[in-house]
Amino acid sequence: MEYNCSEIVLNQQKFFATGRTKNVHFRKTVLKKLLKEVQKRENDICDALYADFKKPKFEAVMTETGIIISELRLTIRKLTSWAKAKRVFPSILNFPSKDRIHSEPYGTTLIISPWNYPYQLAIAPLIGAVAAGNTVVLKPSEVTPNTSAILAEIISEVFDENHVTAVQGGVPVSEKLLAERWDYIFFTGSVHVGKIVAKAAAPNLTPVTLELGGKNPCIVDIHSDFKLAAKRIVWGKFLNAGQTCIAPDYLIVQAQAKFDFTKALNEEIKAAFGENPQESSDFARIVSKKHFDRLASMIKADEVLIGGETDEDDLYIAPTILDEPALDSEAMKDEIFGPILPIQVYNSLEDISNMIANYEKPLALYVFSNDDKFANRMITSHSFGGGAINDTVMHFGNHRLPFGGVGESGIGAYHGKHSFDTFSHKKSVIKKANWLDIPLRYAPYKGKMKLLKFFLKYF
Repeated sequence: MEYNCSEIVLNQQKFFATGRTKNVHFRKTVLKKLLKEVQKRENDICDALYADFKKPKFEAVMTETGIIISELRLTIRKLTSWAKAKRVFPSILNFPSKDRIHSEPYGTTLIISPWNYPYQLAIAPLIGAVAAGNTVVLKPSEVTPNTSAILAEIISEVFDENHVTAVQGGVPVSEKLLAERWDYIFFTGSVHVGKIVAKAAAPNLTPVTLELGGKNPCIVDIHSDFKLAAKRIVWGKFLNAGQTCIAPDYLIVQAQAKFDFTKALNEEIKAAFGENPQESSDFARIVSKKHFDRLASMIKADEVLIGGETDEDDLYIAPTILDEPALDSEAMKDEIFGPILPIQVYNSLEDISNMIANYEKPLALYVFSNDDKFANRMITSHSFGGGAINDTVMHFGNHRLPFGGVGESGIGAYHGKHSFDTFSHKKSVIKKANWLDIPLRYAPYKGKMKLLKFFLKYF
């Protein structure tokens, strides 16, 4: 389908100018309509996700539809409170006044979503944008056409097209959209494309949120519970066949624990997916031939400890553990984004720091240890978007925690109220009373310096 992107943006600007989206009742009404529609289409969404890459229905509900339903319920329940102007204590220099922060929508927003969680990572930011009072153009991924089609149908059913619309297509469509002037851009995807988005936003100083990725380390020391750690790592890594931006990307295991922990990993992989994971209904597939080929080449280049089987016709790659690949190998150079987990070893804290410092700041970091001092040191010594002690991925599931990266793993954060705040400009306003006008600030200034410094020091 051909899209006139300029006309779409112009129509949304006109719709925003009517002021309808600034009405909180209007926002809640359309979000309730969206909730009703996504609940009605939940099975269709799960079927589309299966058609795109055989995502197990349990995973689809847990990581896609369930999260969105919960996010919508929370937003509808809390939106009136979130949208109210917040009164703050005034400065003594402004006395007497009433000071407030108003949450104001940016205007026309663009959301570009990825293929790995093609439903959840499209609708979650959209909820925040609509809740904050913006219009939205959503560009879902062309790599997952079945899910993108369902998204377009849902949006068409729920929203006025001048309020929210879905624009489908590949890279040329994204390029056309990025050539337009937006009031806010929200992008989820690779670091490489994130830089393109940031460059496109720069000429107009358009604010952006970039949800990117990186090589997420997972540190395991000798004091961890190997069986439980292995179970949680296997779940977090091989969820969605490893196609998760916050999945552990490589293990850093204390050298003397390597043998026993590898054994524990093998046992937990079998417990989760059986002797032949390809026959398991609980293991997803790689999304495309292009991604399959990239991952398969990593396995061929390094020594395999566990797994390593591939099936090109089925786009299947087994849960795989690689044995200490070189840091300049394909598996260790960039984010893997698949069911391949290299295991590295360390003998000292310096070894850990040196390995993590080899990469840009990651989106996530995980540490498994019953030694609180060690675990806290790992958390405080390294910069990363978010993470967990003695678990993986689960920090994503708490809407009270902002989700986002730092440095090359991203800019900005969202989830729950953080989504509303991301798509809202915080406008500061004071209302000054007229019954008193303190003369301190006015010229002439002679003889006032001492009093000014007193106020600045104590108030």
